Amino acid sequence: MAALVHSISFTGFKNGNYSGTRSLFTGSHSGTSSLLLRLTPNPTLSLHRRNIRVRAAETDTNPVESTTPEKAPAKNEGSSNLNQLLGIKGAAQETDKWKIRLQLTKPVTWAPLIWGVVCGAASSGNFNWTVEDVTKAIACMVLSGPLLTGYTQTLNDWYDREIDAINEPYRPIPSGAISESEVITQIWVLLLGGLGLAALLDVWAGHTVPSVFYIAVGGSILSYIYSAPPLKLKQNGWIGNFALGSSYICLPWWAGQALFGTLKPDVMVLTVLYSIAGVIFLQQGNSTML
Repeated sequence: MAALVHSISFTGFKNGNYSGTRSLFTGSHSGTSSLLLRLTPNPTLSLHRRNIRVRAAETDTNPVESTTPEKAPAKNEGSSNLNQLLGIKGAAQETDKWKIRLQLTKPVTWAPLIWGVVCGAASSGNFNWTVEDVTKAIACMVLSGPLLTGYTQTLNDWYDREIDAINEPYRPIPSGAISESEVITQIWVLLLGGLGLAALLDVWAGHTVPSVFYIAVGGSILSYIYSAPPLKLKQNGWIGNFALGSSYICLPWWAGQALFGTLKPDVMVLTVLYSIAGVIFLQQGNSTML
């Protein structure tokens, strides 16, 4: 029987590394078939290795620097010196302790209370343009302004010292321009000076009931709970605003009227309502501006 041989030769595969020849012989003889598979590798085998390098991205590990200025914003020297004396923003840095003490009392805030004393004295109907009455009125203005308002403002800065250390570190207390013991001494001197002057005014006016002294005590307590924990009324919205409004409107008016006349309930109610109206006006103004 004749034999039929088929020969098929082809390249197996080449993947850059391997090459071979594959021959397939298929035959048939006496009902039997044989298969011969020969696989011949390429004697030269090349391997390629790829090196992969991973480089970590550089990150900024520098600490975040605070944007809070360590010094007061620079302004015109003349205006900044005036701001320092009045106790308003933009004040110049100062080393004179007496100027720093004055700055803590914020003289710019005295004016409304001094005007309140004038209104109270006028509404009493008993004020006369004599040396004695003018002197009494000036003493009552000193009581309401430099002493008790100064006490209130210094106390407020004392209890806000930690917040100021973050937001305005250049202010007198957080900057260390005045020591903590000096601040506490100033608070007590202003408070006791105000209460003492109030008692003297009652004696001078011949009061059987020390009404001016009582008003001074009430205002001092209100100032304390406005600024100091745990109540700290300044954080409580309307209550804090009303406490502030009554301090600036009611109390100096009452003191002026009590010094020269009789402080009647109807006057007290009217001045309280006036304080509420002032607070509402300020609230509306702030909301409109925002």
